[in-house]
Amino acid sequence: VQLQASGGGLVQAGGSLRLSCAASGRTFSNYVVGWFRQAPGKKREFVAAISASGGEIYYTDSVKGRFTISRDNAKNTVYLQMNSLQPEDTAVYHCAADPRNYGLGFTASAYDYWGQGTLVTVSS
Repeated sequence: VQLQASGGGLVQAGGSLRLSCAASGRTFSNYVVGWFRQAPGKKREFVAAISASGGEIYYTDSVKGRFTISRDNAKNTVYLQMNSLQPEDTAVYHCAADPRNYGLGFTASAYDYWGQGTLVTVSS
């Protein structure tokens, strides 16, 4: 499956962005999808994940209450709505897909397919 992340950009602190992860190639609706981010000079970190059906969702603590992950399987797309953005949210955001669907993965190694990333810059 090929993943294409989009929706990044420059936003002021307190603003919002919605990232999209569009998939093609296989039955995306059977895959767990996660969002990760990597800030300059830092390791890639888990942000959020959603099960194939959308019924199970998990967020890292730093984004709980501000970010919302969702999916539209009819459109082969997963979204990450990001509100109340802060400068520390600045990073390249990547989406990833896990075809095994055994449960939500919180580490990069749990995912087989990755998008190219989209840059989010939050100014103070």
